[in-house]
Amino acid sequence: MENESFGFSSELTLDPFVIPPGGKYPIFFLGITVYFFCIFCNLTLLTLIILKRNLHKPMYFILFSLPLNDLIGITAMLPKVLSDIVTETNTVYYPLCVLQAFLLHMYGGGILFILAAMSVDRYAAICMPLRYSSIMTPRVVILIICLVWGLDFVLIVSLFSLQTRNPRCKSVIMNVFCDNPSLLKLTCGSTAVNNIIGLFNTAVMQAICVSVQAFSYVKILITCVFSRRSEAKMKAVNTCVAHMVIFIIFEIVATFTILSHRFKNVSADLQKIMGMLIFLIPPLMNPLVYGLYTSEIRDTLLRVLKGRRVSI
Repeated sequence: MENESFGFSSELTLDPFVIPPGGKYPIFFLGITVYFFCIFCNLTLLTLIILKRNLHKPMYFILFSLPLNDLIGITAMLPKVLSDIVTETNTVYYPLCVLQAFLLHMYGGGILFILAAMSVDRYAAICMPLRYSSIMTPRVVILIICLVWGLDFVLIVSLFSLQTRNPRCKSVIMNVFCDNPSLLKLTCGSTAVNNIIGLFNTAVMQAICVSVQAFSYVKILITCVFSRRSEAKMKAVNTCVAHMVIFIIFEIVATFTILSHRFKNVSADLQKIMGMLIFLIPPLMNPLVYGLYTSEIRDTLLRVLKGRRVSI
C-alpha cells in the first residue's frame, strides 16, 4: 500500500502496453494516421451541416451532435496514448486523469443518447411524414439536443462526484487511459456505493436509449412493411441499418469493457484494446456510414468537390 497522504495533484502511473522492440514507431504512425483521418472526416461532416443550407433540417441538427461527440472522445483518449507509447513516460497528473475519464464517459453516454434522439427523428419522419414539420419544430429540436447533453452531463457528474468520498492510497492506473473503474481502484476504502451508482447510471442510460430505439425502429419497420412506396422502404431500411450497426458494435465493445473490470481473469492487454475500440470505432464509422447512407449529405459533399474541381 502506498502513501496514505497521496495528494490531489500527485502523479499517477499508467499501465502501458507490452510493445515488442521496434514496434512503437509503426504503432504511433498508424495511430496518428487513424486520428487525423477521424478528425478530417468528422470535421468535414460538421462543416457541411454548418455551411450548407439544404442540411439545415432537424435531422442534421441532431446529427451534428454525433461528430462533435466523436471528436471529444477520440481527442480525449488517443493523443495521450500515442504520446505515452513514443515517449515511454506513461504518467499523468491526477486532475488531468479525472478530466480525461470524465470526457471519455461523457462521450460514451453521448453516443447512446444521440443515437436515441436520431431514432426519434427518423420515427417522426418515416411514420408521420405529413405531421413531421409540425412535430419537429425548432423548439422541439433544441429541447431534444438539450436533453441529450443535459442527461448525459447530470449522470456522469453524479458518478464522478463520488470520487471525493474515498481516500486514495495507490498511484497506478491499470489501463492505458483514465476511466472511472480505474480511478476507483486507486482508493483504499469501500467502493460499493460507487459501483452501485455506476451500475444504476449505466442501467438508466441503457433502459432509456434501448427502449427508445427499439420502439422507433419497430414502428419504422412496420411502416416499411405496409408501405407501397419502394423509395420509403429503402429509406427506412438504410436508416435502420446505419443506426443499428453502429449501436450494436458500440454495445458489444462497451459491454465487454464494463464487465471485464469485474472479472480478474481477463487479459490486461485485451481489456485495454477493447476499451480503446470504444473510442476508435464510432469516430471512424459514424462519418463514413452517415456520409454513405444519407443521400443528402453524400450528394452535398459531391457537389462541393465538383465545384472545387471546376474552380481549379
